[in-house]
Amino acid sequence: MKATFRATAFGMIAALSLTACGGSDGDDNPLTGDSGDSGGGKSIVVGSANFPENQLLAEIYAQALEDKGLKVTRKFDIGAREVYYDQVVKGGLGVFPEYNGALLSTAVDKKSTAATTEDINAELKQKLPKSVEILDSAAAEDKDSVTVTAETAAEHNLKTLADLKPVAKDMTIGAGSEFKTRTQGGVGLKSVYGVEFGKFQPLDAGAQSTLVKLLKDDQVQAANLYTTDPAIVEDKLVVLEDPKNLFSSQNVTPLVYKSAVNAKAKAALNAISAKLTTEDLLQMMKKLANDKEDSADVAKEWLTKAGLTG
Repeated sequence: MKATFRATAFGMIAALSLTACGGSDGDDNPLTGDSGDSGGGKSIVVGSANFPENQLLAEIYAQALEDKGLKVTRKFDIGAREVYYDQVVKGGLGVFPEYNGALLSTAVDKKSTAATTEDINAELKQKLPKSVEILDSAAAEDKDSVTVTAETAAEHNLKTLADLKPVAKDMTIGAGSEFKTRTQGGVGLKSVYGVEFGKFQPLDAGAQSTLVKLLKDDQVQAANLYTTDPAIVEDKLVVLEDPKNLFSSQNVTPLVYKSAVNAKAKAALNAISAKLTTEDLLQMMKKLANDKEDSADVAKEWLTKAGLTG
């Protein structure tokens, strides 16, 4: 995702504690009392960002690892990539569900123009710090979008991001706070499409439902929604097309601290990527958002249905 996250106060506190424990290969991990190597029955620290979908993916990873007899410590709701990425690099976190395009453009190489899954992953494998690596990417994507109501689209004849150029100055866009300064966000909208919104309304990354409400109430006229948000279909919202690929591929991809995962752990995570689709994500998010199901139950149900747990 992906994605435009805002570091909450909780996330900052968690990040500070993780910074204290992050170390080089072979250092003891104060989070678990074990070394980073999971091969001897040590605990793998699975982290997540501060929005529901990423927490769900982290829970899927955690349960799959546990099913293989591996010990897991959960450290969820940490915050934005600006907060958690260094903790993975330093070893405070062992496994993290990432979105490959956003990882590349916001943390690894902000000048990268890679847009396809293949090109993005090739650059990540070349440019990531030596302490970490990406595993196999899933077909599942959750991309950033600029989304408007059907009424706004009809009023201004909006179909693509380029169509916003003459009218955006009179609009407010709502998004996670980082969206304003990211290339795959406000900076890119201006440089790629010449689009500048009159006002920017920042919200926490986990506030997608709030963004949808603000959009429907016309308190914001555009919103940075994730494309697996069930409200897009249910409320007949319009995701503006992105013909110039401002928002790159955002495949769900495990980011791991190399010495924290053994071959068994990698195989379990790659097996998830081989099965996970965008439709799976959408259906699971419906269960979380609409049916108010617990993320652990949703994760368990999907893993069982996919034949990945016993």
